[in-house]
Amino acid sequence: MLKKITAILSTFSLPMPELGLADIRAATGIPHSTVQRLVANMVQEGLLDRHGDRYRVGLKVAHWAAPATTGLDYLEIVRPVLQRLRDQLAETVCIFRESGNQRVCVAMAETRHVLRCAVEVGSISPLYVGSAGRVILAWNQSLADKIYASGLDALTEATITSPEALKKAVAQTRADGFAITAGERVTSASGLSAPIFGPHAELFGALTVMGPSVRMPREVCESFVEPVLAAADEATRLRSGRIPKGE
Repeated sequence: MLKKITAILSTFSLPMPELGLADIRAATGIPHSTVQRLVANMVQEGLLDRHGDRYRVGLKVAHWAAPATTGLDYLEIVRPVLQRLRDQLAETVCIFRESGNQRVCVAMAETRHVLRCAVEVGSISPLYVGSAGRVILAWNQSLADKIYASGLDALTEATITSPEALKKAVAQTRADGFAITAGERVTSASGLSAPIFGPHAELFGALTVMGPSVRMPREVCESFVEPVLAAADEATRLRSGRIPKGE
């Protein structure tokens, strides 16, 4: 029974905060009569709130979550998300944030493959190269304008050095909700990144999966998009974050 209740709660996400009974049944595979009974009980106990024929996670859950996270560093809280994604995709998973007009790795779960991208917590890279930089620029216009005007030096043959081309790539990232790049910072390395947002819908950072292009060609990166977006969504929820309106 507890597993079924957990499965129902897990169907709700930031992009889909309200669901109907049919949505819950389709997502969980639990029979309709059981979903109907469990949801009614969860509403009665405050685990779900009802709005017409739609349901949301109840405020009681947030009340319980507050003491669970008090005193814990966010990066400690989100670490299991990185580890699960690492285990699922078998590649290194990081969180990058902007610092001093560059991007810095603030957390990571490293792949178990011997062949891996060289990165560690504290590693610093330019913002105009790689998928993490693309995401950070896509949700920070003032920072992006500063980077466009700063001069874009080539690090590899694939580095974008034209401000106009970079603006176009950043706009595409904002439209897609994620970025895929290959060989821009290091030859033969690929990355896929999605945004993590904070409580005021501000960008917190970029959740990134990275690896050698031989294991992560474009088609493999595209197959990783859904799990990466789901992990970024979970990281946003753990941050008590909100997705910007219109996204």
